[in-house]
Amino acid sequence: MTSTIDATPTVLRPHAEQLYAAELEALAAADDLPRPPGWRMSPQAVVTYLLGDGKDVSAKYIGPRRLMEVAVATLATDRALLLLGVPGTAKTWVSEHLAAAISGDSTLLVQGTAGTPEEAMRYGWNYARLLAEGPTAGAVVASPVMRAMRTGAIARIEELTRVPSDVQDTLLTILSEKTLPVPELNEEVQAVKGFNVIATANDRDRGVNELSSALRRRFNTVVLPVPGTVEEEVEIVAQRVASLGRSLELPEVPDAITEIRRVVTVFRELREGLTADGRTKLKSPSGTLSTAEAISVMTSGMALASHFGDGTVRAADVAAGIRGAVVRDTVSDAVVWREYLETVARERDGWKDFYRAAREAE
Repeated sequence: MTSTIDATPTVLRPHAEQLYAAELEALAAADDLPRPPGWRMSPQAVVTYLLGDGKDVSAKYIGPRRLMEVAVATLATDRALLLLGVPGTAKTWVSEHLAAAISGDSTLLVQGTAGTPEEAMRYGWNYARLLAEGPTAGAVVASPVMRAMRTGAIARIEELTRVPSDVQDTLLTILSEKTLPVPELNEEVQAVKGFNVIATANDRDRGVNELSSALRRRFNTVVLPVPGTVEEEVEIVAQRVASLGRSLELPEVPDAITEIRRVVTVFRELREGLTADGRTKLKSPSGTLSTAEAISVMTSGMALASHFGDGTVRAADVAAGIRGAVVRDTVSDAVVWREYLETVARERDGWKDFYRAAREAE
């Protein structure tokens, strides 16, 4: 079995089922365990796809195995899955790969916003045909959820708690009865076996619309934690930065693990309000300083080193990116950052280059 990446080279960001087509095909072919109705592989194979096997299947999620087992087992029942966590805990990433492994299609997606209409969850109308023909099946514009119900696939809803409460509640009948009424046609769409819903929600976002108790009961909630250790977070960042570098066709750079570890250390210390040795308390900035932001800082640093440096990622390539991630509020966060530089970075062995680069970036 091979984990060769199969994707159209002109596509900037291939879907998971395209990027890891070889792994998915090989896992499904070798999978002789029972599969839930409508699934392309067994729950055990889905977990292997997510966590990797240490050989031919790459790890898509680095974290507690039990969480992935609970998530996959939930989707094999009639309960929907809610992935909850702070920004940067791989909620979207996990939901995409779950849909790719189970259904072979991760594109049935509703992006939740404050302006998400009811039609995005249920269905809309082609108004030209509606005016010409009246309410007919041909005039219906199916939502991603309706298409998933018809095909027995996984529908994904991103940032469910950003969706207005009345629109959220359009999911009640879909999740409990597995039916979507279309009263204008005196018809209904009944879900084909294999259908389910994965929603994600950010528990630290502003402008959040809490889920009603009725809707929350229809979800099984799995909380994705921030990486538990520095080593775990360094591994996640290194893996995703390498993948993004290949996708963006950045020139290859030598091992950047030193700067990855530095970025992760800064983020974790400011996030936790305490230095790694536990000796110095720190003020925390207003931002989340998520793992996803650490990945972004390192990817930008690689681009700088590749195009404007000698190809080696150094402190100067990441210092400005770290400052941009930390200083969201130009008043309070700037004070937090300056104190960190003076009390921690300046005094830490081997960090003089970073301290100088960070001061120059101010």
